[in-house]
Order: sequence, then C-alpha cells, then structure tokens
Amino acid sequence: MESIYIVKVGGAIVEDERRLGRLLRDFAALPGRKVLVHGGGRSATRLAQRLGMESRMVNGRRITDEAMLQVAAMVYGGLVNKRLVARLQAEGVNAMGLTGADGNVVRARRRPVTADGTDFGFVGDVEQVDVRLLSTLLEAGVTPVMAPLTHDGRGQLLNTNADTIASETAKALAHRYDVTLLYCFEQPGVMRRPDDESSLIPVITAADFERLVADGTISGGMIPKLENALQAVAAGVRQVIVTRADAIDGRHGTVVKA
Repeated sequence: MESIYIVKVGGAIVEDERRLGRLLRDFAALPGRKVLVHGGGRSATRLAQRLGMESRMVNGRRITDEAMLQVAAMVYGGLVNKRLVARLQAEGVNAMGLTGADGNVVRARRRPVTADGTDFGFVGDVEQVDVRLLSTLLEAGVTPVMAPLTHDGRGQLLNTNADTIASETAKALAHRYDVTLLYCFEQPGVMRRPDDESSLIPVITAADFERLVADGTISGGMIPKLENALQAVAAGVRQVIVTRADAIDGRHGTVVKA
C-alpha cells in the first residue's frame, strides 16, 4: 500500500512562531500524501480568559459549555486552522482546512455523563470518519488540515480532542494506506522526568502505559494522547510515534506498540 503521514501538532507549537515554522517546513518536505491535525487549546484558554470565562479540564480533557464551544469554534475552526492553511500554501503545500462538519468528514456523538457524574458538555466522541472524502482529496493532491471540531449530524458542533481525531483518521485511512501517525509537541517524547531529556522512554506498550499511569509517571493530557496512540496501533496503523515538533522524520521519540 502507498504510505501516508498523519501529523498531529499541539497548541503550544502552533503558538510558537519559530517552532511552527520549522514544523511546517519539515511537514512540507515529507514525501507523498499527508494530513495535518491541529490543536489550539492554549489559544482557546487565553481567549476565554480575556472574555472572563473559566476553563475547566478533567484528566486532560476540556469541559465545553455553550460559551466555550463558541470560543473553540472561533479559535480552532477559524484563526488557527486558516493560519495553518495559509502558511502551508506558502510552503508549496496545497492545503484545505476542514472541521468535522465540512463534507461530513468526521461525525461524532455527544459524550454521555460519566459514572462519577462528570458532564463534559458539548464534547464529541468520534463515530465515523469519511475515508472516501479524505482519499479523494489526497488523491487530488490536496492536504487536509483538520481542526478539532466535529458534528453530530443534527446541526450541533462538538469540541473533540485533536489527538482523538488524529487517531481515528489514522485508523480509518489504514484500510487504504500504510499509515504513520506522529504526535508532535514540545517534548522529545514521553519522559519519566519532564525536565530531563535523558529520561526519554523509547518504547511504550499497553502494559507499560497502565503501569506508568498507575505510578504517576504519565498524567494529564499525556493520558488521552497515549490512549489514542495505543488504539491506533491496535487498529492496524503501521507506526505511531510521540515526538518533538522538530523531529517529524520519525527517527526520534517514543514508539507506541500494542
């Protein structure tokens, strides 16, 4: 099968002009077809603060009420997404920005209230990714730039974790392509000690993940990131790597294995 790269870039990189520029140049240089999935949570949090709104997180996942959904739509589907599209055009990549509602590319259902009573609000859990549409765009030489917004098919936008969108997109495309999924952020990978790059964990399996969560080594937003990575590997994605934004050649970072 033909190879394809799916690169997810976090909000901290999106907001760092130097690191973002390097990542987009490296992304443009990747051979073959590719997809960029982006976050933008820090930008959303900052705008919410300017509007006098409190951002609430549970296990690395944002609680999204109606007001926060409006902020997410403006930031993710607007400013961040279109800025990335414009920057990629300047790098010679014919990019097209998409939310899940565009072309019905990612449909989701609203997350139910959890057993402990946590209501995440307008947060979506992905139900399906339209492989046909993405494949049509990719075969036409268009690079999708996917924002972390989905819809429920009944007119409701939903805020959806960007790591999840990257994982679900990778899983869907794995039926047609040989997929490498790269989670890129500000650290060189998953580390035992956040401030010590020598503590990089080169490989993480499902058993490793459970143990490292239990002892507190993996916490916060890294938990859903690795949950999504493990699900992608289990579903047939050839390779999943958690790495720094300046290392998207896949030669460095933490390799996630089933």
